[in-house]
Amino acid sequence: MAPKLPIYLDHAATTRTDPRVVEAMLPTFTEIFGNPGSRNHSFGWAAEAAVDTARDQVAALIGADPKEIVFTSGATESNNLAIKGAASMYALKPAGETGRGHIITALHEHKAVLDPCKRLQKEGFDVTYLEPGQDGIITRQMVEAAMREDTILVTIMWANNEIGTINEIPEIGALCHQKNVIFHTDATQWVGKMPTDVKKDEVDLLSFSGHKLYGPKGVGVLYVRRRRPRVRLTAIQEGGGQERGIRSGTLNVSGIVGLGKACELAMHEMDAERERLFKLRRKLEETVTKALTVTQINGHPEKRLAHLTNISFGFVEGESLMMATKEIAMSSGSACTSASLEPSYVLKSLGVGDDLAHSSLRISLGRWTTEEEIDYAAAKIIEAVNKLRDLSPLFDMYNEGIDISKIEWAAH
Repeated sequence: MAPKLPIYLDHAATTRTDPRVVEAMLPTFTEIFGNPGSRNHSFGWAAEAAVDTARDQVAALIGADPKEIVFTSGATESNNLAIKGAASMYALKPAGETGRGHIITALHEHKAVLDPCKRLQKEGFDVTYLEPGQDGIITRQMVEAAMREDTILVTIMWANNEIGTINEIPEIGALCHQKNVIFHTDATQWVGKMPTDVKKDEVDLLSFSGHKLYGPKGVGVLYVRRRRPRVRLTAIQEGGGQERGIRSGTLNVSGIVGLGKACELAMHEMDAERERLFKLRRKLEETVTKALTVTQINGHPEKRLAHLTNISFGFVEGESLMMATKEIAMSSGSACTSASLEPSYVLKSLGVGDDLAHSSLRISLGRWTTEEEIDYAAAKIIEAVNKLRDLSPLFDMYNEGIDISKIEWAAH
């Protein structure tokens, strides 16, 4: 049976809000509508109780104490608060001076981590950008080799948003604690998909967004460790002193309740969902790579998220491929950078050439993805690649055995 079109295979960009999450949120618009900061009447108490329940649900999913959960507008704000807040709090010298401290991150982090780090460089901090290997993984050894006496913060994502590779987060966390260095991880693609225990995994600061795990947009979390070590942050948004003074602003009760419910659902369903999506992803990859030559699955072959794959198709331009398969929602990179015509900086950091980086598709599966949809998508991708290659003189030359890399093209 043919699936209903269009097909959504871009769950790394955002997810549909689960109807059970919407149901949980509905009372907060018309019944539990008070301000949780209003401590002198029942409307405020009801809203505060709803937020407390959500805080418990979030904490349970990641192995935290509810008091360690700070609600934000999303992972971008959480990343900014974690990185800038920790850098400011643990700076070795006052603002305006150089040599304020050393920060370690990676070249293929999300822009929500890279851009705050670049800002801190302008403010007197030194930043080391680790270069991943071809498998896309950042290891403990890489971080340890980059550490200095003045290192104050390490920020490495748990799983990459474009290629799905999983970094050595528990090992890096253990190293940071040995060296008395604060450790932050952007876990936006990880939380709700994989088991998480911030205590066991030795994480100090962790960020994620509601809309990546079937919750609403506009709400996120920053986990801030309270013991061994007690992590302190300088607030970057001030006002009413909400969220222990770390993040002021009236709480988004509707979003927070939805996020809490999404976390509760993820905790109970992630294991079965991960196994199902892994099988579907493997079927998609095997079908496409068996039918097409000059294809490459980017990132580590095994240490990847179950629901995400990134495939390069030689002699095909990624944007043209997406136009040829427009009934399937996919991406040619992160949704936050997809307006750019530049090849993916994530793939380039792995040493992927411009030609293959330009020809990549990120395909990410989700809770409602069916086997019929995967079969349809694989067939359409194969058909589109073959049609586009039929139009490519370079592909003809490749098939004739000509080494295209050695051709000297004449300039006009």
